[in-house]
Amino acid sequence: MIGIVMFFVALFALLLGFPVAFTFGGIALIFGVWAEGMDMFAFMPYRIQSIMENTVLMAVPLFVFMGLVLQKTRLAEQLLESMGRLFGGVRGGIAISTVLVGALLAASTGVVGASVVAMGLISLPVMLKYNYDKGLACGTICASGTLGQIIPPSIVLILLGDVLGVPVGDLFQAAIWPGLVLVGAYVVYILIYAKLNPEAAAPIERDESVSRKQEVIAAMKAIVPPLALIVVVLGSIFAGVATPTESAALGGAGAIVLAVLYKQFSWGMVYDSAKETVKVTAMVFAILLGATAFSMAFTYTGGDHLVEQWMLQIPGEKWGFLIITMLVILVLGFFIDFVEICFIIVPILAPVAELMGINMTWFAILVAMNLQTSFLTPPFGFSLFYLKGVAPAGVKTSDIYRGVMPFIAIQILVLASLLIFPQFYGM
Repeated sequence: MIGIVMFFVALFALLLGFPVAFTFGGIALIFGVWAEGMDMFAFMPYRIQSIMENTVLMAVPLFVFMGLVLQKTRLAEQLLESMGRLFGGVRGGIAISTVLVGALLAASTGVVGASVVAMGLISLPVMLKYNYDKGLACGTICASGTLGQIIPPSIVLILLGDVLGVPVGDLFQAAIWPGLVLVGAYVVYILIYAKLNPEAAAPIERDESVSRKQEVIAAMKAIVPPLALIVVVLGSIFAGVATPTESAALGGAGAIVLAVLYKQFSWGMVYDSAKETVKVTAMVFAILLGATAFSMAFTYTGGDHLVEQWMLQIPGEKWGFLIITMLVILVLGFFIDFVEICFIIVPILAPVAELMGINMTWFAILVAMNLQTSFLTPPFGFSLFYLKGVAPAGVKTSDIYRGVMPFIAIQILVLASLLIFPQFYGM
């Protein structure tokens, strides 16, 4: 039972606010030495070396760099302005354009914080100006910003591919349909909400001085460059021309080209992007090293066998295991970050899934869809904090919490449909 006690002590320490990497590493050291002595960690340097030499994980800093460069090119601002004019005449049009821009930003940048902040600064004031319901406006922005967790190229999918031993390219291909279904579900919800509450999502009066043709041309100018980058990055992977790591490098170079096209290029911008990339990458790899030590101690103390026995005894066999797993990840997502869940929870569950003959690509997409919800769920949903940080004074925390609830329900419904009808998603 030492491994199980260690697991709950780690969760408790995280809830108290201790740094994640040091929590996992420190608790692993204390419990590992107590159970087996220092000899347990003799192979730790070799594990660290194998992590550092993992070419799949090289895609993480490259995609982060690509996203940060694009964030600084005013890409989101131009997309939102042109799409807002394009869909503004439709009831709920600004919210719909926010969802579509969120999907484009997800596929081109994948940086949740940047997407939420950009749309919060640009789209939220416009929606409030036209008397949109505060809950609908806030919920739309938060949900749209988290699409980067499931729509490729997603950092979550790269981490899951490494943890589960599934090719990242396969995960990218498998995630496209669930991501598009989620975008479609958001748009349908907004249209229904606007129909039932006309005053809460009023259309914008068109500027008659600008023709419809000019609006479409402006929208195309804003959409085509990031769309071209998406096609190059994902297309090179799907066509088998490049590995995910190579396409990530291509994406970084493409982002620099777009910065030049948008006339936003400067060496200062490149330096700032590189510095932020180092910070994010250092955080991810520090957590990974702590999680590696934790999983070593957990395995050596027999915790993995205990979890395996419990999971195999769940009623309903495969379906019982999947339902319990999804519920556990959903609940943990309320309190801890997706990186910890990827590196600690998923490796414990993966061997059981393999024993039950579950398709690991499908399992990875289920986990990724579930982890996306963790960005929206109170009290620690990161998207909620990002939006609150840039929201006007009149927007309360309660408005944001109320607004994300329907979108959390939509995500859970799409997750359930992916679980019950995987064939509809090509799984």
